[in-house]
Amino acid sequence: MKAEIISIGTELLLGHVVNTNSAFLSRELAALGVEVYHHVTVGDNPERLVDAIKQAEQRVDLIVLSGGLGPTEDDITKKTLANYLDVDLILHEETENKIITYHKNSDFNMPENNQLQALIFADSRPLTNDTGLAVGMMLTQNNRHYALLPGPPDELEPMVENYLKEEIVKHILDEQVLVSRVMRFFGLTEAQLAEKIQDIVVNQSNPTVAVYANDGEITVRITAKAENEEQGNEAIDEIEKDIMEILPDYFFGYGDKRLADVIKDMLNERSLTITAAESLTGGAFLSDLTSDLSAGSILEGGLITYSADKKNKVLKVTKETINKFGVVSPECAIEMAEKSRAMFDADIGVGLTGVAGPSSLKDQIPGTVYIGIAYKDKQSFSKHFHFGYKRNRNRRLAVQNALELVRRVLKDMPIENTIFYGEDKK
Repeated sequence: MKAEIISIGTELLLGHVVNTNSAFLSRELAALGVEVYHHVTVGDNPERLVDAIKQAEQRVDLIVLSGGLGPTEDDITKKTLANYLDVDLILHEETENKIITYHKNSDFNMPENNQLQALIFADSRPLTNDTGLAVGMMLTQNNRHYALLPGPPDELEPMVENYLKEEIVKHILDEQVLVSRVMRFFGLTEAQLAEKIQDIVVNQSNPTVAVYANDGEITVRITAKAENEEQGNEAIDEIEKDIMEILPDYFFGYGDKRLADVIKDMLNERSLTITAAESLTGGAFLSDLTSDLSAGSILEGGLITYSADKKNKVLKVTKETINKFGVVSPECAIEMAEKSRAMFDADIGVGLTGVAGPSSLKDQIPGTVYIGIAYKDKQSFSKHFHFGYKRNRNRRLAVQNALELVRRVLKDMPIENTIFYGEDKK
C-alpha cells in the first residue's frame, strides 16, 4: 500500500503556517505499514489541485488530502475533487445538526455557507470531527482511495487517530482490528533511543514500532494489525518484552501520561508530599505538579528565589555556601532542597539552580544546571547537567530531569554520577 499526502492552502506556500500535518500523517500511516511516497503542497487553486491529484493517481493507491474543507471561498478541496471525480455532494445530517447546535449554544447567527462543512461525497464514509465542525470523509473509486481531512492540526490529529486509521485497516488493508500501545521513556534523546532499538524497528512490519519525541519525553508506539484484539495484544507483548530488555531504566509509563503525572501518582500512592525551591525554572517544576486537582494532596507550597539575597534571607541558604561555592553549584542546590523541605515539612525537597541563558553567569556557561534532591531518611545529593544555549529549552529540561530524579529516588533506582552532600568536591 502506497500513499501520497497533498496539503492544500496558499498560507502553507507563503510560509505563514508551518505544515505539521504531513509529518504527523506520515508517522501514523507508517505505523500501519502504509508507505508514503510523496508530500505535495498546493495553493487554493482548483486547476493546480487537480494536476496534483492526477499525478498522485499515477503513483499511489491512497491519496490523503488535508485542508480546504471549511466554509469560505478559498476552501476548494471538496468541490474540486467532487467535480474531478464526478461525484455528488450530499448533506451529512449529523454534522449539519452539530453545526446548528454549536451556533445556537454560542449565540451566533449561523452564516449560510457554514452548511458547506456538512457536505460529503455520495457513497463516501464520513469521518467524525471531534474538535471542529468540518466533517472528513473516505471515498473509494476505481480501486483508489481518497481521504479528506481538515487543515487545523487539532482537528486533523483526533480524526486520524480515532477514525481514519480504523477505516484504513478495515476497508483498505482488510484487517479486522488495529491495536496500539504507547510506551513512555525519559533520559535519552530520540536518536539515542532509536539507535538502541533499531533492530526491533527495522525488522518489524507487523507490529510496527515508531519513535516520537515530545518536549524531552520519548514515545514508542507499537501498532499491530490482527484478526482480533487478543491476537494484537499478544503480538505487542512480544515486542514490548524485547524493548524492555534494552531500556528498562528509562521507561516510566504507558499511554498519554506525562512524567509529571506519573510522579503525582507515585507520591499519592505512597502518601508522600513534595516541595521545591526554584531559581532558573521560575516555578515551572511546581506548575507541572499542580496541573490537576490532586495537587493539594502532595504539595503545600514552594519557593521561587532568583537572587542570592533571597536565597539567603527567605530560603535560609547560608552565606558561607553562597560565598564559597556560588549560587550555581551542587552545594547550593542541595541546601535549596533541604531548606525547602524543612520549611514546608515535606517528604521530598527539590532545589533547582542554574544558568538558563542565553548569557553566562560569572564563570558558568548557559545551560549549566544543578538539581538537588532531599528525601527524608536518605542522603541528600545533587546532579549536574549541561543542556545547551536555548533558554526555554534549558528551563524545560531542568524541570523534566528534576521529575526524573524524583522518580528514580522513589523507585530506589541508582543515580549515576551524583555528588553527595558532605563528600569532597572538585
